[in-house]
Amino acid sequence: MSGGARPDVVVFDLDGTLLDSLPLVLAAISHAVEPFGERPTMEIFARLGGPPERFLLPMVAHADNLPVALARLESFHRDNAHLIQPYAGVRELLETVQIAGVRTAIWTGRDRRSAERLLHSHRLAAYFTTVVCGDDLSSHKPDPAGLREILRRVEVSAERALFVGDADVDVLGGSECGVDTLLIRHARQVEKHIAARSWRTVVSPADAFDVVLQRVHART
Repeated sequence: MSGGARPDVVVFDLDGTLLDSLPLVLAAISHAVEPFGERPTMEIFARLGGPPERFLLPMVAHADNLPVALARLESFHRDNAHLIQPYAGVRELLETVQIAGVRTAIWTGRDRRSAERLLHSHRLAAYFTTVVCGDDLSSHKPDPAGLREILRRVEVSAERALFVGDADVDVLGGSECGVDTLLIRHARQVEKHIAARSWRTVVSPADAFDVVLQRVHART
């Protein structure tokens, strides 16, 4: 469906796509690995998308340090989750897509407990037909199993779907699944092979929301 036709479902990543959580996530990771001397940068967001132990392990020098890092990460998130807010225009976007008769779903690497807490606290949960989280399946992004599970649930083919995310693993998972994937790059540089596999790359969530609306209002 790369010609830009109207999708039957729009699947969104959560952090950095619908929720303005990247500064908090970076601060949490920095706090988690601080005892071990690492200083993560925005480039880490290219690798996020699975359980935290996977991306924390290379930064904590030894696997024995992982439980401490995970506890510090969880504590920081718990104490500061109230700082996470939806990007401007998220609710209006979801309402418009819903009115147009296009379903929406979420495919996130975030664990289900925290994902549901955030969706309910910001009154967003009702907009989504289904949600697949990072701890729902044994596989994780960029493995496309989570996206395939969403398509199975909503009974939509890959050619009739659009996926919006902000990490390299989103592009890799979406393209592997055969779904047009819109990448939000924020302030980071995207490697050429990742950009080549995305359907389109934009700078900000606001830009992505405009593209989604263009697709939703396109002719079938």
